[in-house]
Amino acid sequence: MLLKLMALFLAGMAVLAMFGKLRLPKGLSGTKRPGQKRLGAKRCPRCGRPQIGSGSCPCGHGKRKG
Repeated sequence: MLLKLMALFLAGMAVLAMFGKLRLPKGLSGTKRPGQKRLGAKRCPRCGRPQIGSGSCPCGHGKRKG
């Protein structure tokens, strides 16, 4: 009985994993992921890397002199 319960549990987890990896086409999903628009808009003008936070870019652009 316990073996059957474990087998059903593992089969259920496998089905959930398959649905979790499923990606919908752009037309069906309706919207982009949260933050995707803001992340694309905030890029370093010098190297083009996405800027996260308010610090300077790793390329050295935006460092304060002083």
